[in-house]
Amino acid sequence: MFRWIGNVLGTFWRVFRSPSGYFSLGFLTVGGFIGGVLFWGGFNTAMEATNTEQFCISCHEMESNVYQEILPTIHYTNRSGVRAVCSDCHVPHNWTDKIARKMQASKEVWGHIFGVIDTREKFLDHRLEMASREWRRFEANDSLECRNCHDEQYMDFTRQSPRAAAAHQRGLVEGEATCITCHKGIAHELPDMAGVHGWE
Repeated sequence: MFRWIGNVLGTFWRVFRSPSGYFSLGFLTVGGFIGGVLFWGGFNTAMEATNTEQFCISCHEMESNVYQEILPTIHYTNRSGVRAVCSDCHVPHNWTDKIARKMQASKEVWGHIFGVIDTREKFLDHRLEMASREWRRFEANDSLECRNCHDEQYMDFTRQSPRAAAAHQRGLVEGEATCITCHKGIAHELPDMAGVHGWE
């Protein structure tokens, strides 16, 4: 029995090390193409599945905390029926940035497994740290996710309040700030900001 298994493994290894000695170039090319399509399709399907709202709130930490906060906001329900889901704001849309963000998110899976924020008390204790990390990310990428939907080129400043129009002109058009500079807490409650510079 062991000799037979050894022979099968030996044959497999010889074919694996030198497939062109056993298969034609056409077979290898077509097989490689089909294998690549299947791998790429499976990879993208899995990637998109992790961008759905259902996936994001499958962890009770998210469903019980931040998801409940977005429900009454304009990003969830509004007169036009356009609704943002978690990935619209927390995952960049272009491929390379999306992959980088997914790799960063592996730390969040680690936190879920080890119960870093598995109770409301733990969530609130870590809230400022988590929010600050997201704000830094938004500042570093010039609020890329916000700009996927909100483009200053198409803003009608005449329909905004004078204060908002001036702030958007300075911040977005002239580049003095980015969306998150002024819009912290737009979709989620702010953490306890006591002692945070600029919020006294």
